[in-house]
This record gives sequence, structure tokens and C-alpha cells, in this order.
Amino acid sequence: MLKLSLVTALTLLLVGCSSKKKEEKLEEVDNTDTIKLDYEVREASSNKRPTWVENAMQWANETEGKEPEKYRYLTFQTEPKVSREIACNLSRANVKADIAGEVVTFIQKELAVSKEGQASIDPNNPETKPMREYVEETLVEKIQSLVNGASVVNTYWEKRQYLAKLGAKKDYVGYTCASLVRIEHDRLKAMVEEASKKVVAKADDPETKENVKKALENATVNFEKARKGEI
Repeated sequence: MLKLSLVTALTLLLVGCSSKKKEEKLEEVDNTDTIKLDYEVREASSNKRPTWVENAMQWANETEGKEPEKYRYLTFQTEPKVSREIACNLSRANVKADIAGEVVTFIQKELAVSKEGQASIDPNNPETKPMREYVEETLVEKIQSLVNGASVVNTYWEKRQYLAKLGAKKDYVGYTCASLVRIEHDRLKAMVEEASKKVVAKADDPETKENVKKALENATVNFEKARKGEI
């Protein structure tokens, strides 16, 4: 009897421990010490790398006075260039193209997630070819002209010594530059609406035009929901 009680108690203990293990939440692992960079930072515009370089909107939400409910903050960082001036000039110059690219990427996603949208970009349908080429090749350029009110509010640059012994292809010095850009949410929404109209207008045959119109009829609403994290 005593032996049976001990077995029962041990079983209950093991089950209890097992249940506790299942209930434990997984925690994020800080892998800062395990990530190996192939360069060393020799100089920088500030002693600490700004948090907005990695996540501009998170930085805005955590920083007083940035009005994240009114403005969208974005970051654009260059690949290594031969001089600081070239890197930072390129970072600022690419602002319009990068914002327009984000709008077009959203339009492409809207087309891809609905049955009507998928039909309108079907690569096997020759009727949709002109519109597909327009979205993929021309729309970014058209939307760039609508990018008004975007301003560069900060920049951060680094002078990096890339080293072969750390994994780089060769030893060389390169400058990277990141720009923090601010633009009103309402302006972005207007750009999404205008991009949707341009895509609908580009559809030639009536069936494709109707499919595109249905796929994009809620584009501005969905853009706002995406901003708020609702979809």
C-alpha cells in the first residue's frame, strides 16, 4: 500500500512538473554577443547608434513630442560608399523613391490578397500584361511626383573598416548614412488613393478594370488599418 502511494505521489509530481514546463512562456533571446559583424566602426556622427535607424516608428512612439498618430517616420540607409558626402547625399536623394516604393508595394499586396486582384495580375493572361508592367516598372516613378511634405529630420553616418578576417570579401573603408524621414499619414493615404486610381485607369479590358477596382476599393482603409496594426 505504501509502495503504491509512493508511486502515485511520484506520478502526480512528474505530471505537475510537466504541466509547469508547458505553461512556461518562451522568451526572446538576446543574440547581440553571437552576431558577428564583418566591419569595425572607426568614426560616427554620434557616440551611440540611434534607435530610429532600426525602427523609426517604435522610436517615435517612445520619444516625446514626435506625434506618431499624425506622422509616419521612415528610415533609409545606404550601402557602403567611398565618402560620407556621397552616402548622405544619396540617402537624402532616395527619400522620394523609397516612399513611393512603399506605396506601390502596398498596392501590389492589395492586388495579391483578393481573388479579383489575383485575376488582374495573372501572368498567364495576356490582357493583364500592360497593367502588370505598369505596376512593376512605371508606377513608382509616377508616385514620386506626389511625394510632397516629406522632410529629413535627422541623419546618422558611420565610417566602417571592413575586414577580410571578420568575413568581409576584402579589406576596405566604406561610409554608410541613414536618414530619418517624416511624412504625414494623411499624405501617404492620399498617395495610396491616387496610386489606386492610376492602376485602375491603366487596365484596358473591362473585366480586368472591374477586378482591379474591386481589389483596390478599400486600399486607403486597409492602409490606415495596417498603420494601426489592425491587419
